[in-house]
Amino acid sequence: MQYAFYTVDVFTDQIFGGNPLAVFPEAEGLTDAQMQRIATEFHYSETVFVFPPKTATGHYRLRIFTPYKEVNFAGHPTIGAAYLLSAIGKHPLTDPKTYIIFEEGVGLVRVALYSQNGHPYQAALKVSQLPKQGPEPLSNHIIADILSLKSTNIRDDQYFVQSFSCGIPFLIVPVTNSEVLAKVKVRYDLWDKFLSHHWASSIFLVTWDFPQTNPIGTIDIHARMFAPGLGIAEDPATGSAVAALGGYLSDRLEPTGTWNWKVEQGLEMGRPSLLELRVSKTRGAITAVEVAGSSIIVSQGVMEVP
Repeated sequence: MQYAFYTVDVFTDQIFGGNPLAVFPEAEGLTDAQMQRIATEFHYSETVFVFPPKTATGHYRLRIFTPYKEVNFAGHPTIGAAYLLSAIGKHPLTDPKTYIIFEEGVGLVRVALYSQNGHPYQAALKVSQLPKQGPEPLSNHIIADILSLKSTNIRDDQYFVQSFSCGIPFLIVPVTNSEVLAKVKVRYDLWDKFLSHHWASSIFLVTWDFPQTNPIGTIDIHARMFAPGLGIAEDPATGSAVAALGGYLSDRLEPTGTWNWKVEQGLEMGRPSLLELRVSKTRGAITAVEVAGSSIIVSQGVMEVP
């Protein structure tokens, strides 16, 4: 059986930047085992399969697979699928701002598509699962050893190691500067020993101290992400991690307001990516977390699936 697919670079407006994604816009008939084998074949961070909805509210149902397993939510497949479906005309753009609702493992995920002259240029997802804080993390000494760093490279002031999730848990590790961030090398033996069975085994490193000259313009946060448990040695752009970062940052914000950040990721991989994060709070409670970015179609083809 033949299935059409597209590849899309997400969180960038330049081909060969951002995070590559494979999208199967008509995936009906594929089994779980076939989808997993296809995702392993592409070996991108994620491959997304689009199905008809099961609810009256959703427009489409998404199944998202890493090379190792299915996940119930991920940012760059959600953003990339929304962009692709509108770009190929499967989901018509009726206004400068058109909504698309995906059924995902975490629930309904609403995406706003922004377009100009009938062409999409940005998509912004609103998380269906607000940030949840996880259990106390490992010590800075152990985390530093896992990352081939010194414990003094990890901040322990108003910014310290915590874990958060908007569907996929991440261990958020603030480091002192971009030079430290560039030196990170995951020790897989220590990751397997200490972190593989932790609530948050995927690592999202961030810093606010970096050179202002970079390929994508002004940014607020520089980041890297490693997820050995998902089969991802390093990810060039991780929307679910940036969403979780919204929970991390919200604890350090005023009780009421809306804040925006530009997060750069993928620079060390030669795939610079730009993710935009927005957090809203009312009387101390998070009311919304949004992650936005651009995408661009790279290729299309047909796969023969036995």
